Amino acid sequence: MHRDPCPRQSLDEALSQRFIALDPSGYFLIKVDAANAELVAEHYANGIDERGLATDPDTGEVISCRGSDPRAPVAIYRGRTAKELGIALTEGEGPHPLSRLDHAFYLGRELQKAEFCLVQGLPYEQD
Repeated sequence: MHRDPCPRQSLDEALSQRFIALDPSGYFLIKVDAANAELVAEHYANGIDERGLATDPDTGEVISCRGSDPRAPVAIYRGRTAKELGIALTEGEGPHPLSRLDHAFYLGRELQKAEFCLVQGLPYEQD
């Protein structure tokens, strides 16, 4: 019997292939600002077309995941920890830049990963 040497990684990779409905409230680019010891979440607006693809709200064009022209974020959130930034994105009076629970959960995972990289001095790459 062949055993998968890294079943958790295989499971994670398989789950990453599922269909994901996009958040109509927009998407985030997460970054680590090592010079200021902060996590940064840039929020970008988007529309969603009939195929479920993200579109530029100004032009209606599909937003490319690779090599597209830089867009300006709607808002930039900063925090010293994943918890601090997560609270800024989800708590208080609002409005909040998230409308889907799966999106919030994904951001929580990414912010934890970014915080780990910040603390350890490692490069961070968003999934």
